[in-house]
Amino acid sequence: MSNSYEPDLEGTVFETLGIEIVESSPDRVVLHMPVGPPVHQPFGLLHGGVSAVLVESAASIGTYMNLDPAAQVAAGIELNISHLKGRRDGFVIATGTPVRKGRTLHVWTVDIADENGDPVAVGRCTVAVQSSRP
Repeated sequence: MSNSYEPDLEGTVFETLGIEIVESSPDRVVLHMPVGPPVHQPFGLLHGGVSAVLVESAASIGTYMNLDPAAQVAAGIELNISHLKGRRDGFVIATGTPVRKGRTLHVWTVDIADENGDPVAVGRCTVAVQSSRP
């Protein structure tokens, strides 16, 4: 297991949405994302689907940090999110922590807050751990 996750984000949803990986470890993942028109829904607020991307991304990265990347892969299989507060601008910070790290399933809770620390959304994601096959 490594202590950081530094993938090539070019051409990914991370680049498209402006998501930055601030911290990645087996027990904590922190993502940062600007909020503005590119991530708004039609009423000018942060789109709930974008918050879901943050939740699944944090959980998947956290699970990956617990794997042997040469022998295992992680895949999100269930996602639940509660939207608590709308955001029009500024940025959001998603902080993921594991609830359970089992042999074949990991469950992560991800709290999304604004730049003042006020809750924006909270989510839970279940991630399957599978053997990678050559």
